[in-house]
This record gives sequence, C-alpha cells and structure tokens, in this order.
Amino acid sequence: MKQFFLVGFMLIVTACGQNYRDASVQMTSMAVFDPVKYAGLWYEVARFPAPFQKGCTNTEVEYAVIAPGTLSVRNSCMKNGKLKVIEGRATVVGPGRLKVRLGGVPFAGDYWVLWVDEGYRTAVVGAPSGRVGWILNRDPEIPADRLNAARQVLDFNGYRLSDLIMTRQDGS
Repeated sequence: MKQFFLVGFMLIVTACGQNYRDASVQMTSMAVFDPVKYAGLWYEVARFPAPFQKGCTNTEVEYAVIAPGTLSVRNSCMKNGKLKVIEGRATVVGPGRLKVRLGGVPFAGDYWVLWVDEGYRTAVVGAPSGRVGWILNRDPEIPADRLNAARQVLDFNGYRLSDLIMTRQDGS
C-alpha cells in the first residue's frame, strides 16, 4: 500500500511539474541521429529543474548500445553527499527521438535529441511536454561557443532560458 501511494504521488508531481517551454512552438529533433555515436558518458552542464533532480550535483548519464536502436541508460548524481543512481533503457522511436523507461518509474518518457554537434561532444535534450530539458557535454566543462549554441537550440524550440540552471560539476 505504501509503495502504491508513493508511485501515485510521483505521478501527480510529474503531471503537475512546471512546463519550461512554449507549447505553441513546434519542437524539432535531430533528423540524422546516430545512437552508436551518442553512446558513452555525458555530463549534465545545465538543466530545467525537474522535481526528481532537486539537490543533485555532479550529474552524469551514460548510454550503451545493447541492441540496434536500444540503449541502456544509467543516470547518476550526488545528492546530500550520497551517490544516487537510476538505470533503464532508451528505445529509438524516430529520428532523434527516444522513449526512456527507468527502473521503478511506471511510465516511459519522451526524450528528444534536439541537437548534437558534429563531433557528438555536446547535446541538447528536451521533451515535447516541456517539463524537462538538458544540456549535456562529454566533459564537465563546456566551451562557451558550444554552450551558446546549445542555449540557442533551446530558445528555438520554445524553452524559456531564464529557467535554465547550470549544474555544479565539482567532482565531489
């Protein structure tokens, strides 16, 4: 019963989460997306605050190809001095569009790769709902030109840049 209540509460919190983008703006994903190049370790450089990430620092996501069109996902962050990890699976459902299912979460999320630079060093990920969004980079520090490009992509896709927060990446 307690577990059912917790899942129900999480669904309500997620459904009522803040929307960070103008839904009247058409969102676009990468027309040419290579999941094999996308695989590997990414550092979260910036995010639109999601309730489940509150208090997270040193956030990372690692993808690995487990089958054609399917990636394993491992999200981790430091929260209150402890390593928090959640794992799952991402399935490519269209060009630059992933359906992500994480362990313990009763529904899959739509994660769209809005942009990745030519070298697959920096990526922008969003969701049509506008409730989440991230700037990811292969290194904890991102060059200013790629950060600026990532911010422009978010703006183009209707995200309110005033709500974007930088993620602390200090190795602790």
